[in-house]
Amino acid sequence: MREPVPYPILVGEGVLKEVPPLAGPAALLFDRRVEGFAQEVAKALGVRHLLGLPGGEAAKSLEVYGKVLSWLAEKGLPRNATLLVVGGGTLTDLGGFVAATYLRGVAYLAFPTTTLAIVDASVGGKTGINLPEGKNLVGAFHFPQGVYAELRALKTLPLPTFKEGLVEAFKHGLIAGDEALLKVEDLTPQSPRLEAFLARAVAVKVRVTEEDPLEKGKRRLLNLGHTLGHALEAQTRHALPHGMAVAYGLLYAALLGRALGGEDLLPPVRRLLLWLSPPPLPPLAFEDLLPYLLRDKKKVSESLHWVVPLAPGRLVVRPLPEGLLREAFAAWREELKGLGLLR
Repeated sequence: MREPVPYPILVGEGVLKEVPPLAGPAALLFDRRVEGFAQEVAKALGVRHLLGLPGGEAAKSLEVYGKVLSWLAEKGLPRNATLLVVGGGTLTDLGGFVAATYLRGVAYLAFPTTTLAIVDASVGGKTGINLPEGKNLVGAFHFPQGVYAELRALKTLPLPTFKEGLVEAFKHGLIAGDEALLKVEDLTPQSPRLEAFLARAVAVKVRVTEEDPLEKGKRRLLNLGHTLGHALEAQTRHALPHGMAVAYGLLYAALLGRALGGEDLLPPVRRLLLWLSPPPLPPLAFEDLLPYLLRDKKKVSESLHWVVPLAPGRLVVRPLPEGLLREAFAAWREELKGLGLLR
C-alpha cells in the first residue's frame, strides 16, 4: 500500500527494498526487542551508528530523551543527518521528537514494527514524550520523510501486542463510519487480509491529518477514547498498555454518546474488549482519574473537550458537564463488572 501524501507510506512485505538511498550521514534508534530487524535495516541502508533502547512507555521520558540527544551529539551527527527509528509506538514517538528537536530539526524515517505504530504513531507527524504528570505532555509536530512498515516484523509479536494496536484501527472505523475496520476478531499476523486492513486504517488517519495537520479542528477526532485512556495509563503508571487503555476509553466514549442521544455503540465495543482480553482494572473511582483528566493535553482554556461518537462516522467534540461524566463513569464501571474486567 502506498498513500498519496507528501511522504511515502508503504505497508507490506519487502518494503525495505523501496527505501531510497540516504543522502547524508545517518543514525538508527531501535527497540531492543526487534534488534534483528534493526540490524537488517542498518545493513540495507549502510548505517553504522545504532542505539538500542528498551521499549515501552518508560522510553518516553525526559531522561531517555536526553540520553538519545547526547548520543547523537557525541557521534557528531550534522544538520543534514537522517534518524532512522525502528520499533513500536513508544520508540516512534520518542524518535520523532528527538528528530524534531536535535539541531532544531533533522529528517527521520519510521520503520514501525507493531500494529499500533503502523496505524497510529508513525503516521501524522505527532511526536512526543511523557511527564510524571501525564502522557504526551511534551512534543512537536514533525513529519517523517517516509514510513516503511515491513509486515514480516509483525509475525514476531506476542499476540496481545498484535491485538492492542488494532484498537486504533477499530477507532478509525468509528471515526470514518467504516464497518470493515470494526471487524478485527479474525485478524492474526498471518491473516491474508491483514495488509489490506492496515492500509485501510492508515488511509483514514492520512485523510484526517492531511485536512488538519496541526490539530486545529477535525484531527481532534483521532483522540476518540484517548481522554480516559490516557488517564488510565497514567494512573496505572503505564502498567496498562496504550491500546488496551484506549479500548477501555472507547467503552466510556460509547456510554457518553448514548447519554447524548446517539446510537448504542456498546455492542461492537463490548466485542472488541472481549476479543482483546485486557487485564482487569482495579476498582477505580472517578476521583482517582480526575487529576490526570484535568492535565489532559486536549484542554482548551479551562474546559476539557471530549470526543463523543453519536454514530459511526458522526462524532462531536465538546465540553461536558461533570454530572454527566460521573454518571457515565458509574455506568462504565457496571459494564466492566458485567464483562469481568473490573477487579
